[in-house]
Amino acid sequence: MDIGILGLPYVGKTTIFNLLTNGNESGFSKHKSEKRIVKVHDERVSKLSEIYKPKKTTYATINFIDIPGLDPSASSKEKNEIYMEIQNADALLLVVRTFRDDAVLMEEKYSSPISQLEALKYEMLFRDMEICETRINRIIQKKNKASKEELKQMELIKTIKSKLEDDLMIYQMGLTDEEAKEMASFSFFTSKPVIVAFNVDEDQLNSNFDGEDKALEFCKTNNFAHLKICGKMEMEIGQLGEDDRIEFLKDLGLKETGIQRLTKVVYDHVGLISFFTVGEDEVRAWTIKKGTTMKKAAGKIHSDLERGFIRAEVVNYEDFIKLGSMKAVRDSGLLRLEGKDTIVRDGDILNIRFNV
Repeated sequence: MDIGILGLPYVGKTTIFNLLTNGNESGFSKHKSEKRIVKVHDERVSKLSEIYKPKKTTYATINFIDIPGLDPSASSKEKNEIYMEIQNADALLLVVRTFRDDAVLMEEKYSSPISQLEALKYEMLFRDMEICETRINRIIQKKNKASKEELKQMELIKTIKSKLEDDLMIYQMGLTDEEAKEMASFSFFTSKPVIVAFNVDEDQLNSNFDGEDKALEFCKTNNFAHLKICGKMEMEIGQLGEDDRIEFLKDLGLKETGIQRLTKVVYDHVGLISFFTVGEDEVRAWTIKKGTTMKKAAGKIHSDLERGFIRAEVVNYEDFIKLGSMKAVRDSGLLRLEGKDTIVRDGDILNIRFNV
């Protein structure tokens, strides 16, 4: 899964990116986009690895794409270069600055969280409207040579463009599955799930920042997931040992780092879950969409498993941890045999039976 990171200049966007990906570059001098892989911290994988002691432990991953700050006053060419970098992302992470730092000032008109959110939303809306306009014009230029399918598509795009002009995001328009599939190739920004990371200072972490009520209402109205994350503090946490890190978080009334919380918010909002495969060779987490069938999940492991799928042996993670072994799970009658159309649940441990 690819997550594109958007934010205005000087919001600490690249600092968040570096924290997510264990980088250490400055957050205020970045001129090129960069993509890095992030390991998704999952205590269940760690626990399974402790039990099986495998040769290899593989956590799920997310790809984050960082781009230079998006300046609303930049030329269309400059903006398009930025958009090209993340147009195929599966979701967008908007970084909004609330922290105070007199050494790094933003433009006054974007100093409030709500002004940043509005600016980012309208940039996405304008970008999608331009795509609609371009496609409509290309079909019109064909005159009588346009196919029935193209004419039907044009009517749908006109409807979408009209609603974009009314400030509606595409995912708020109630498109049918068929219409959404038809539009997928255009990589519309406003069809992607959006998560907002409010980059707070330490004082704001457990209290309200200026304009918080308006910002949260904006997120609710637009169906943006959100969380607070303190970039500066996360840098300090990243330099601590495990025991000191736990104690530091405890003093703040937190159980997890902001980075761990962010990956969970991403999973929840985008609609992702994890299933596991276990053994002496490898313990591994696999990421799939909610609603994925056993057969499709088998294909995630290997295409041969999907083609030759017979059934899946399924054990609930909590049952396994409670009973301590697969034998105990079997003896308790809690191991399930599931067919190809059964939906995988978060935390399922799968063993696929298949024909070669």
